[in-house]
Amino acid sequence: MARSATLSRSITLFRAFLREQPEPDLFYGVLAADSARQLAEHAPLSGALLLDVGGGPGYFAEAFRAAGARYVGLEPDAGELVARGEPEPGTVRGSGEALPVRTAAVDVCYSSNVLEHVASPWTMTAEMVRVTRPGGTVFLSFTPWWSPWGGHETAPWHYLGGHRARRRYRRREGREPKNRFGESLFPVSVGAALRWARSCPDVEVVATFPRYHPWWARWIVAVPLLREVVSWNLVIVMRRR
Repeated sequence: MARSATLSRSITLFRAFLREQPEPDLFYGVLAADSARQLAEHAPLSGALLLDVGGGPGYFAEAFRAAGARYVGLEPDAGELVARGEPEPGTVRGSGEALPVRTAAVDVCYSSNVLEHVASPWTMTAEMVRVTRPGGTVFLSFTPWWSPWGGHETAPWHYLGGHRARRRYRRREGREPKNRFGESLFPVSVGAALRWARSCPDVEVVATFPRYHPWWARWIVAVPLLREVVSWNLVIVMRRR
């Protein structure tokens, strides 16, 4: 990661992160701009055909287009597609586990905070690799289960079990959480993701790092157990062979 990943950047991202649910436009606006800069460190975006898997209502579209990419968003949830009004132009409805995209069609396949919401995460990662052209880039980011926000709005009670945390939330709030353990939220670990990426014969792992942290904290990913709790959000950058 470039030295531009400073401590002040991390503070800005974490502050915005705290406003994710009450002010999603604020959080995702900050994250989208940062993500475009971060991705540009690993792949040329000018003129690149970029597929955003699980892009929701298109929070990242403007930032990636401003960087010169030809943006295509994919979202399985009809409600998410229209969360900001009309669906973002260039966005299609489809499943990350069965991408409606031909093999080797895109230059960059990007996914942010989606993997933990998929029942078959490694099916989705394999699909992302499949649709990326040889020499293209796969950028995968997700929230590990054992991180402080692994249970999303049910955190930190997810440390006592996902189902228990969900029941507690339902009792206290009188409704189900947005991210329902076992239905729309699943435990994905840093170790499992790294093992999958390193064993995939179709990609070369270019970089792994904690997404929100400053550059000097990259070493966290190399330490088992610690990385599960401290990473907050893991990025894996892969190049298609």
